[in-house]
Amino acid sequence: MRCRLLVCLVVVLAVAAGSSPAAAAREYAAVFNFGDSLTDTGNLCVDGIPDYLATARLPYGMTYFGYPTGRVSDGRVVVDFIAQELGMPLLPPSKAKNATFHRGANFAITGATAMDMAFFEARGLAHAIWSSGSLHTQIKWFRDMKHKMCSSPQECRDLFRRSLFIVGEFGGNDYGSTMFAFRPLPEVHDLIPHIVDSIGLGVEELVAEGAVDLVVPGMMPIGCFPLYLSMFPRPAPEMYGARSGCAKDLNTLAWVHNAALQRKIEQLRAKHPGVRIVYADYYTPAIQFVLHAEKYGFLRQTPRACCGAPGVGVYNFNLTSKCGEPGAYSCEDPSNHWSWDGIHLTEASYGHIAKGWLYGPFADPPILDSKHLG
Repeated sequence: MRCRLLVCLVVVLAVAAGSSPAAAAREYAAVFNFGDSLTDTGNLCVDGIPDYLATARLPYGMTYFGYPTGRVSDGRVVVDFIAQELGMPLLPPSKAKNATFHRGANFAITGATAMDMAFFEARGLAHAIWSSGSLHTQIKWFRDMKHKMCSSPQECRDLFRRSLFIVGEFGGNDYGSTMFAFRPLPEVHDLIPHIVDSIGLGVEELVAEGAVDLVVPGMMPIGCFPLYLSMFPRPAPEMYGARSGCAKDLNTLAWVHNAALQRKIEQLRAKHPGVRIVYADYYTPAIQFVLHAEKYGFLRQTPRACCGAPGVGVYNFNLTSKCGEPGAYSCEDPSNHWSWDGIHLTEASYGHIAKGWLYGPFADPPILDSKHLG
């Protein structure tokens, strides 16, 4: 079964939701997205599905598109909701053939890291990293594509000044792959300043290209995700949140990363006073999905994957029967689950997060902050 991505592109390029009053007041010429599997919309499978890629098989894509598009969810991801709310077409993957990129492009690709491969090679971690395009590689792709978006350097700068740039999330794969190499957690924490500096450098590279409106997302609370809960069981009950069931020390890693990233954003704001940099929060909403599930229409339960291997473990997650592989099945209604495959979120979750980024409270400041509209 093929990804059908090129067919999908013909459809999604024509799809745009009606603009809200706030979105109409702040019109972006284009949206450019960089990231990993949280926002990949098909870059990994534009040339067909690799044999190992279960995420490009049903039930991925079942909710919105009806077939897999390369998105690692049952439907749309955050950047899709943002584009639609802004009254724009869904962003085409940057590697798509026969697509137009005048309204933006999505450079995100599954497996992406904040750091380049040389960083991991120097630490003996190359075998543990599956990187299909780091942040800085994606920025190179962006530069290489400029001739498809504008006809002169000045025209490009004018376009980028009127565009929204979303830079991330990055870091999840850097930390995760290091953990999957079974390095001790203090060593994983040692990566934080390197990763945050790399994200900051990426932001500055885009500012140098003319970007003045950027969104920089933080990390998810990985201690709440079935993948990590299954692979790294903690030895004592007190190492889990009493109400959430999440692994405290893994969530602490994400929290420390996010705090360091917010400090970096403050430094960049001071350095570039004419540039608007939004911190976008994945951590808080995901925690709320666990602690206040009913508020968002989710089932109140132990962190549990919608699509997984039923009967295998409390988290419905099994590395040998992951979503899209033999033995795995989707829950009947993904809209009442926050976790899709134990690693990524459902379309319903991404919709709540996108709304919180656009209007608050999950962004500082909100993308469509009334003080910024005009």
